[in-house]
Amino acid sequence: MASKDARVALVTGAAQGIGRGIAADLLARGWLVVLADVKAAEGNDAVDTLAPDGGALFVEIDVSDESSVEAGLETVRSQFGRLDALVNNAGIADPENGPLEQLSLEEWNKRLGTNLTGAFLMSKHAVPLLRESRGSIVNMASTRAAQSEPHTEAYAASKGGLVALTHAMAVSFGPEIRVNAVSPGWIDTRSEAEQDQDPLRPIDHRQHAAGRVGRPQDVASLVAFLIGEESGFVTGQNYVIDGGISRQMIYAE
Repeated sequence: MASKDARVALVTGAAQGIGRGIAADLLARGWLVVLADVKAAEGNDAVDTLAPDGGALFVEIDVSDESSVEAGLETVRSQFGRLDALVNNAGIADPENGPLEQLSLEEWNKRLGTNLTGAFLMSKHAVPLLRESRGSIVNMASTRAAQSEPHTEAYAASKGGLVALTHAMAVSFGPEIRVNAVSPGWIDTRSEAEQDQDPLRPIDHRQHAAGRVGRPQDVASLVAFLIGEESGFVTGQNYVIDGGISRQMIYAE
């Protein structure tokens, strides 16, 4: 499927939300894109919608299962023969885990297994291909790696771990592979129909210094920069993209 000069990106959690937005953006920029997800129906629909004329491939991968990851990366190698960028976006998005004293070990491990261990496994098995291309990795962290609401310990721990994993891998894999993280704030990933049916409040937008809630395209543009040639001197960094909300000093009045 790939021409000699075509760049190939693998985006996990690409069936919907931010991952789908990243895949759409990279396809528009001329990348060949592998969309990976555990949701096969939604993933195949995304490929049919985003790339009806080709240029995309869906691969079913459970990022928390090493055998599934290995099989998925072998598919990438057999279909494309190369990999230039890995975007570790797959994750359990709901940050609420209830009171810590009621959080089961099973639920804790489930969230870390997908959000953090998944990025480790995908990176581990993508490294040989990425070294060949001198490619890059982007880990999707969160502003919750640095600030929290109550009862979000598992999610916060997984995203904080991703930030640390990012700089550790950047040092280990450099200079052949660059590794960076993106930490989104509030990104409205709902469909246009859902947004029209239940629009955000004016205050939701005004509380951001940028004047609005984020969109998947905002994150996608930053990811495209980080895996592109223009960011060749950038590695080991965590880029916060939250409309400036985490920089505001907020006091009760």
